[in-house]
Amino acid sequence: MPTAPPLEKTAPVWDECRLAETLDAEGWATLPGLLPPCDCATLAGLYDAPRHFRSRIVMARHGFGRGEYQYFAYPLPPLIEGLRHALYPPLARIANAWQARLGSPTRYPAELPEFLARCHGAGQTRPTPLLLRYSAGDHNCLHQDLYGEHVFPLQLAILLSAPGRDFSGGEFVMTERTSDGQRADVVPLRQGDGVVFTVNERPVPSRRGGWRRAQMRHGVSAVRQGQRHTVGVIFHDAR
Repeated sequence: MPTAPPLEKTAPVWDECRLAETLDAEGWATLPGLLPPCDCATLAGLYDAPRHFRSRIVMARHGFGRGEYQYFAYPLPPLIEGLRHALYPPLARIANAWQARLGSPTRYPAELPEFLARCHGAGQTRPTPLLLRYSAGDHNCLHQDLYGEHVFPLQLAILLSAPGRDFSGGEFVMTERTSDGQRADVVPLRQGDGVVFTVNERPVPSRRGGWRRAQMRHGVSAVRQGQRHTVGVIFHDAR
């Protein structure tokens, strides 16, 4: 089981109360300046080093859009491993509050190793953090990252490239659907910014009181020019 490396660089960069309030209100929340440009460049540079990855996906072959991504292999790069361990505990508290509102008996352990043990016990043993690369004309269709029985309801994406310098277009998009209709948000991100967002569904207030489920999906609009790299940190492992 992976263990967390030192987190001096990653632990103090978010406000849990603000994160919870924004996720409750929108279903997504940004973490500005989560990584400095040097770390962004280091992570993006891993894309052409196959030893770090377990598989490569060309999106057009599967109807996922255009572009490609690679799933990291264990052991994860220390920066990714550190972020995964550091962010999981506050997100687990938010996720458990959501589960209670939705009337679900599922609860998430306080620490990531315990949750991964649950995944691995169900045969979900393949790591899911990934590195995505988009070039001009590429896009990512709206989707949900579900890889098995055990799904953690929140995940993280970090923009590694600089909008306006490295690429144009390529906006991160979230959609939400409830019984009242649909909405879409374009999430503003700069290089090094993170966005925490709903994997599949979240609670929203019902007009009659109580809570109902909102289905959410995410994607990336077409890149007009240049190249865009993103790292995704998913907390459940895959079959």
